[in-house]
Amino acid sequence: MPEPSAAAEILLSELLGIGRGEIPLHSEPLTGERLVRYEEWISRRLHREPVQRILGYAYFRNLKLELNDETLIPRADTESVVDAVLECVDRRGGKGVVLDVGTGSGAIAIAVAQERPLCKVYATDNSAAAIETAHRNAGSAGVEVDFRLTDLGADLEFLRGGVEVLVSNPPYIKSGELSNLPPEVRNWDQRAALDGGPDGLVFYRRIFAELPPLLRGGADVVLEIGDGQAGVVAELGRHAGFIPVGVQKDLTGAPRALILRWEAAR
Repeated sequence: MPEPSAAAEILLSELLGIGRGEIPLHSEPLTGERLVRYEEWISRRLHREPVQRILGYAYFRNLKLELNDETLIPRADTESVVDAVLECVDRRGGKGVVLDVGTGSGAIAIAVAQERPLCKVYATDNSAAAIETAHRNAGSAGVEVDFRLTDLGADLEFLRGGVEVLVSNPPYIKSGELSNLPPEVRNWDQRAALDGGPDGLVFYRRIFAELPPLLRGGADVVLEIGDGQAGVVAELGRHAGFIPVGVQKDLTGAPRALILRWEAAR
């Protein structure tokens, strides 16, 4: 999360509709409604509310995404997941059927649809509020994504054997570690969107067990992972018939996306 001075600058630039670098050039003092709003925003930030929650939206790649209480704030680390998906798509000639499981605000799915318009992109979430928000975000971005309200990959029989790239940023924090997260995450993100079970791996197991029927032979699978999870998630995938093929690092150099390939007809 931004440091206090940076957060104050971000909020001010959004309030004024100018870039942060233009703030020193803005000589008009804040008055009236603007001043009241800015003071309210700063007060909320002092209580550790994330800047994106205060604003009600977040920036992700080329997108401005509306948020609600049931959507995670899309973070810069997840951009490396999109990069990995795009590489997979490009190996297929820039097109194919992509499925984003647990889409939230729609960040990954919409970014892929925007940057690789020849793809047919589907996305699922088990939150109606998240799906509604993702729909609006796709409309604002001018792209088409087929959003489905369902649990993981249930009710997607029509995609059976047709998904060429599967992507997911599942909950992967260990239940016992949730209380150690920064207040901006612990107090403002839905627990269900963070909690990966006692070992943080519950949803990876479900993905490997439940989603193979949807995959075409040779399909790529791109999964966001937490710190230190690359090896164990790769091993879970290997036991389920997936072949680990690499990792994509985030901006800090940490492994952030695990890439696997589905070879078996199961």
